[in-house]
Amino acid sequence: MPQGWHDTGQGQRRSARRLQKKQLEPRLEEAKAGQRVVFFVDAAHFVLAPYLGILWCFVRQFVRAPAGRQRFNVLGALNAVTHELILVTNDAYINADSVCELLGLIAARGFTIPITLILDNARYQKCHLVMQLAKTLGIELLYLPTYSPNLNIIERLWKFVKKDCLNSTYYKDFALFKSAISSCLAQTQTKHKAALDSLLALNFQTFEKSRILAR
Repeated sequence: MPQGWHDTGQGQRRSARRLQKKQLEPRLEEAKAGQRVVFFVDAAHFVLAPYLGILWCFVRQFVRAPAGRQRFNVLGALNAVTHELILVTNDAYINADSVCELLGLIAARGFTIPITLILDNARYQKCHLVMQLAKTLGIELLYLPTYSPNLNIIERLWKFVKKDCLNSTYYKDFALFKSAISSCLAQTQTKHKAALDSLLALNFQTFEKSRILAR
């Protein structure tokens, strides 16, 4: 191992495994039994730029690149059982106010059983404003350990969106780009339901033998 580096993976894997077994999985079992609502929460920042795909061919292919670097930001809450998707979107940036807006939309659903949100430690998600509103609304926030995106199911949805409507696809302007993403997300319970029901199954990949190096 290079001098000045150390393996941080073992402790992080233990922390993730402990949270998965003692907190995440029990709540998911309650959700499947109809005793709790669990949402996986995360933000995706789609940039108007080329998204390269994979293509086997005998002739070199080129993908046209749109001009500009505009971003379409999507903050989503994915129901662990029903795969209902609740969204907050904008063209600027996601911040604590965006998370509070999402909390309000979830609370407005009128659930009569406990609500848990599974989310990472992004600063705008783990701040006093968000935690205080969640407490007021009676929503539990369960923060994942560092470097454990494998425990957040909604990450798979973002990859699906890129594959379905962005990879190797040219959009001449930002409006068409946003429309394609919004259309894909709007069809999670219809056109894409069968594919997503399989993709979003509550099975978590673990990395027991992987190593994370940090200086």
